Amino acid sequence: MDGLLSVAEFEKLPDPPAGSYELHHGQLALTPHRKKSHVKIQQTLFDLLAPHARGRGFLTVEFPFRPASEYESWVAGVAFVAAHRWDRDDNDYFLGAPDLVIEVLSESNTMDEMLDRQQTCLANGCASFWTVDPKRWLILVTNQAGITVTFDGSSSVPLPETFGTKERIPVSLAFGVE
Repeated sequence: MDGLLSVAEFEKLPDPPAGSYELHHGQLALTPHRKKSHVKIQQTLFDLLAPHARGRGFLTVEFPFRPASEYESWVAGVAFVAAHRWDRDDNDYFLGAPDLVIEVLSESNTMDEMLDRQQTCLANGCASFWTVDPKRWLILVTNQAGITVTFDGSSSVPLPETFGTKERIPVSLAFGVE
């Protein structure tokens, strides 16, 4: 695999002047700094999920993880890893993908990039991938079988089974509307 950057090489790179790097299929991917609206949605989703995650696993924003390849190093916008997976992983970076990955669409990412991210996550242990579309007030939820269900501002998103609850998150709350 000539011409591909390995994780070992990637880790030696200096930080870029604006944003951060990820390693996608052996290629550098520059991720610009997040804008206020993006950060607000991420934090809101974290706050909505936190009560359901307590005692069940690890929930955070901007979560670095390593899919099963020496050419991959990604960061999830919001991520949840079930306790049984989190506790057994003693590596510097989480290996595999989080059980739940939430990504917020922004001007700096294309739908092709988001679908690649989704495919990478689902192929590496992610049970549920949420694509949050702030322009349309939608949350698209894709499961491991590749089935995508779209939830709009009048509906609620069910939490993945890894949360161990049948609770739902109202889409409107994700966008700050009560």
